[in-house]
Amino acid sequence: MAWNDNGGQGPWGQGGGSQAQPPDIDQILQSLKDRFNTSAPVGKIWPILLVIALAIWMATGIYVVGPDENGVVLRFGRHVETTGPGPHWRLPYPIATVLLPKVTKVERIEIGYRSRSRTEGRASGDDIDVPGESLMLTGDENIIDIDMSVQYRIKDNGAANFLFNLRNPTSDRHKTVRDAAESTIRQVIGRNEIDSALTAGKEKIQADAKNTMQKILDSYNSGILIVTVQLQKVSPPPEVVHAFKDVASAREDRERAVNEAQGYANDILPKAKGEAAKQIQEAEAYRTAKVTRAQGDVHRFLALLKEYEKSKQVTETRLYLESMEEITSRMNKVLLSPQTSHNLLPYLPLGNSGAVKSGRSEASPKGDNP
Repeated sequence: MAWNDNGGQGPWGQGGGSQAQPPDIDQILQSLKDRFNTSAPVGKIWPILLVIALAIWMATGIYVVGPDENGVVLRFGRHVETTGPGPHWRLPYPIATVLLPKVTKVERIEIGYRSRSRTEGRASGDDIDVPGESLMLTGDENIIDIDMSVQYRIKDNGAANFLFNLRNPTSDRHKTVRDAAESTIRQVIGRNEIDSALTAGKEKIQADAKNTMQKILDSYNSGILIVTVQLQKVSPPPEVVHAFKDVASAREDRERAVNEAQGYANDILPKAKGEAAKQIQEAEAYRTAKVTRAQGDVHRFLALLKEYEKSKQVTETRLYLESMEEITSRMNKVLLSPQTSHNLLPYLPLGNSGAVKSGRSEASPKGDNP
């Protein structure tokens, strides 16, 4: 509706045209104040307003800690408590304040190299080498090129130490961990030889570096926990890499020769040990048999001696007969009876290898000569 359609009055109820003026703000505020003063006494309103303002101020002390955060409460700038995830209350500002560092976030630093992002149009493996950090001296006075990455986070209940024991923790914490990591890896490499660092000693070097770095950071009460220490690259300097390749090839040849010799030894030694054990057992059996037979001969001789001492004639006769029996049992014999032996011509077939036997017609009487 146009101002002229309002009966010649402006929007504030006054006449239109060039004579219309806006209302006085001071008059409006004074009018409201007069109405307020007439409706309620001043002595009853101000306490209510103070209570409302105090409630609002106390409500500003409510804060919520995220699941990946710790709440570090400061009272007049002094740390009083650390709270876990969830809603909490502290005295409102400016009496108390709260800091909320992320304690589960894992940070990463690089020693000896800097990785390039893919946004630069390069592969992730194409890194920038930092020789001032990567070149170090081994225990046997050789130079080695090492790239290492370290992952870390804030310790559980270590947020206060992280915030107050490090200078500018939000910006310089990487520098603190980097300095500790570089010092640690140089110390650990200085205790190991280059062959160990290049071959089978990497796992031990990583474990020693992690433990040593954690001890250094704990001595500062830094509130930092080392998660992993990973050796990314361990190699000789580029100037001598060809010589090290020759050494590696020679080492592989040595290992192959050692393995072949070990295989031959594993094949021949068991056979030799088995043959030696067989010969030892045969010798033991031969010795046992000889000793046992000798002991039996001794016992038989002693028994004969005892019988001989009792009756010499009988023992001599028995021994003679037993000896003759043993001798004649291996000879070819011709047995003749006494009646036919007087009419026969004795004949020995010395040239005949065969045996001449005659049937025995009659048994010889006991005690007669054959």
